[in-house]
Amino acid sequence: MLDIECFSWLNRALESDLAPVLIIATNRGFAKIRGTKYKSPHGIPIDLLDRLMIISTVPYAENELRRILEIRCEEEDVEMTTEALDLLTRIGMETSLRYAIQMITCASLCATKRKASEVDLEDIRRVYSLFVDVKRSTQFLMEYQQELMFHEIGDGSDDDDDDDDDDDDDDMDGDDDEELEEDDM
Repeated sequence: MLDIECFSWLNRALESDLAPVLIIATNRGFAKIRGTKYKSPHGIPIDLLDRLMIISTVPYAENELRRILEIRCEEEDVEMTTEALDLLTRIGMETSLRYAIQMITCASLCATKRKASEVDLEDIRRVYSLFVDVKRSTQFLMEYQQELMFHEIGDGSDDDDDDDDDDDDDDMDGDDDEELEEDDM
């Protein structure tokens, strides 16, 4: 999010003769304005917020999402069965529109590989098993975090500045070890 200096600059830019069209997207509620001790809606200073027109958005309905996916299939010249489109729509509702749209091209490649003229359920299932959405990726990381190198994330400590490895990466050839042995003699 922007800090108070950025908001001040934007305020001045909006007052100029060649004022830009400013579009700000946020999902923050009542939050602290960075760089100050004050809180305001969306973390935006009140004087700038008064000059904005707020447009609320709502998630797409299932029929809207399906229509968007149909249009995308037409644009990418992908033929898809009704069952595959139903499954893709359900996946889009559970994950995201972006993820569902990205699956179209991949599923088309799977269908081409099996020499099919249109994308079928098995292509969508195959692509869904190969490419993970954010929710499943996060679930995987949480499930296997103890086996991964960054398992310290789960303990709640934020010690990014503390490196256990105080050595520089320059001493990879082992010359420093030889120097230590000579100094010890």
